[in-house]
Amino acid sequence: MTGFDASTSPFAGPSLPRPSSQLVTVFGGSGFLGRHVVRALAKRGYRIRVAVRRPDLALFLQPLGKVGQIVAVQANLRYPDSIARAVEGADVVVNLVGILQESGKQSFLGLQAEGAGEIARAAASVGAPVVHVSAIGADETSGSEYARSKALGEANVLAAQPRSVILRPSLVFGPGDSFFNRFASLARVLPVLPLAGAGTRFQPVFVGDVAEAVARAVDGQAEAGRVFELGGPEIETLDALVRYMLKTTMRRRLVVDLPKPLAMLQARVIETVDTLSLGLLPDSLKLTRDQVTLLQTDNVVSEAAKAEGRTLDGLGILPTAMAAVVPGYLWTFRKAGQFAKETITISEEEAAEPSSPPVTRPSGPPIGPDATAPSRMGVRWGTRG
Repeated sequence: MTGFDASTSPFAGPSLPRPSSQLVTVFGGSGFLGRHVVRALAKRGYRIRVAVRRPDLALFLQPLGKVGQIVAVQANLRYPDSIARAVEGADVVVNLVGILQESGKQSFLGLQAEGAGEIARAAASVGAPVVHVSAIGADETSGSEYARSKALGEANVLAAQPRSVILRPSLVFGPGDSFFNRFASLARVLPVLPLAGAGTRFQPVFVGDVAEAVARAVDGQAEAGRVFELGGPEIETLDALVRYMLKTTMRRRLVVDLPKPLAMLQARVIETVDTLSLGLLPDSLKLTRDQVTLLQTDNVVSEAAKAEGRTLDGLGILPTAMAAVVPGYLWTFRKAGQFAKETITISEEEAAEPSSPPVTRPSGPPIGPDATAPSRMGVRWGTRG
């Protein structure tokens, strides 16, 4: 951002103590994005309070920091008292909570709209600014309830605590994600991969880059009251991303573009089967009508955000390409695993294109005991909280 001085940010300034004396409360810190955010904050020296529904399942985060630096506490967004206890004494509050599919009492409106507002109000009561992770595509006029609840959540956060930073990532990828891993799992058992919204464009962003953006916002390097859109260096259609997965895992599958009416019918059938099976349907097979609606809209960084510096580049972060990370974890889906030899036939057009530079940036190991399993939370297919 042109002319932005971090020293004027409510997140940082001469009067604030060093990170080692500051407490950051992170809601949803045990999720796919959350564990990377906790690691990024721990490296900076912040004391971190991870607010989750099941603290016993977040103990794997403790080795990411020094002894006593990371502590998990119980909090449920449906109970304001637990939120207030979680933010007590916090200098900054980070909200990463999000779901893609409603289940039981976990609703879009309750978690992503009302819950986000409750967190912001609790943060305002202790004078703490908020870093709120939303999603590209958040729109109060959208036909998708997910997108509407995300937009309402942003509005509630800014209304309760104007000293907030909103981060909207596109599709988030990385070890343990639930996009590439999900389709790679399906490719193992299905001869055909039907896609709802095959022509929809995405701008996949590396989970480590999103975590770094959150950490820089906590540091005070993002202007409060603004909405940042986070995307990677490549814009691809859903069809192209699935074909890239197939190429990386060295599998041949038929990819079919489903018209919206047929996709909605498929989603309705899957929802019915999931309900009748009491939710026992594997996550990789689940598809809802709300997701089909969501997949009709492109998910890329806007031109306005680029012009105003409200991007990863504007935060001083060089976006990571998919080729630098994805092959490092999708090899597990190859028939011969890491020992599979890549024998790919390319077209004359591809041969004429300049070769890509060698990959030198490691993807880093997955974090947590279940990091190799797809996450259930986040943008589109759940890769956020």
